[in-house]
Amino acid sequence: MKSGHEIKPRNAKGNPVQALAVAVFAMSVVSGLLLLLLAFILYKAEPGEPVIRIGIVAVYVIAGVIGGILAGRMMREQKFLWGLAAGVIYFALLFLFSAVMKGGIDLEPVKLATTLVLCGASGMAGGMVS
Repeated sequence: MKSGHEIKPRNAKGNPVQALAVAVFAMSVVSGLLLLLLAFILYKAEPGEPVIRIGIVAVYVIAGVIGGILAGRMMREQKFLWGLAAGVIYFALLFLFSAVMKGGIDLEPVKLATTLVLCGASGMAGGMVS
């Protein structure tokens, strides 16, 4: 007797929540390690402020690409969107962490928008590469 509903086998595509959690965790670990490296460079070389800003942007981009690659590989479909999602979640965590550490929200729209675009675009690029 058929009930009209077939049980579909689970496809090979990953779990979105798990994929994004793994990607964002990896992005956080990579960020932490790269920021430690940047701090060491700052301690030894004492570069100027432009070098520090470039280093921070590089941390965002490298972490975003790595997270996008991981999310894209785990999801296997619409990789660029999953990479973008990982980048945006990473930005949200950076924003929340910054707000907690500063004791409030620093509303500089240009910096917020730039960081959001950097995180999202690098995550999307990583998803495309995966």
